[in-house]
Amino acid sequence: MSWIETTKQKMLNLKLPTDPRWVNIAEMNIEDILVDHAYCEQKAASSCISMIVNFHDFEKVVEELTPVVAEEWGHFERVMDQIKKRGYKFSKPRKDEYVIKLSQFIRKGGSRNQQLTEHLMMNALIEARSCERFKLLSKHIQDEELKGFYYELMVSEAGHYVNFLDLARYYGDQKQVESRWQEWLDYEANVISKLELRSDRMH
Repeated sequence: MSWIETTKQKMLNLKLPTDPRWVNIAEMNIEDILVDHAYCEQKAASSCISMIVNFHDFEKVVEELTPVVAEEWGHFERVMDQIKKRGYKFSKPRKDEYVIKLSQFIRKGGSRNQQLTEHLMMNALIEARSCERFKLLSKHIQDEELKGFYYELMVSEAGHYVNFLDLARYYGDQKQVESRWQEWLDYEANVISKLELRSDRMH
């Protein structure tokens, strides 16, 4: 089964699409977008490492997230290559308001399984939004190399999305996970609706 078929079967759609103006703003400020994207990949790798360390006794988490760490760091290196080859400057990280807002929605307390599924769903949501934005870049920007680059990353992010959500369903009660996932989707749509369109942010 192809990744497209797998994703269609398992991926619940985001409730609010990205404002179509974002891709035009991003293309006009591609240096800032690439720098922010590099930090997004670094944070994605760090987040997986944190889950592996904090939930080291969950065998399937360690087994499935270890290769994701390598993939995300590989993406970081590839984004850095794109920055370097274009003569851009790698600057300091920007405050990630999107991720900060999502992290505020994580339920505190509960069992370790519940804590794990909360973090897995948040990470799944970030991957879903990244996948959607990479798709926009791959379809609409003029730079042919970056079009292909973002198409490749879109495919990879879709796979990571499925991994996170499958792990949440594996370790959590499926009905509770599905119900909570809808709450996450609603919350994320509300966050996106209120965030200012920024020329220097991937999210």
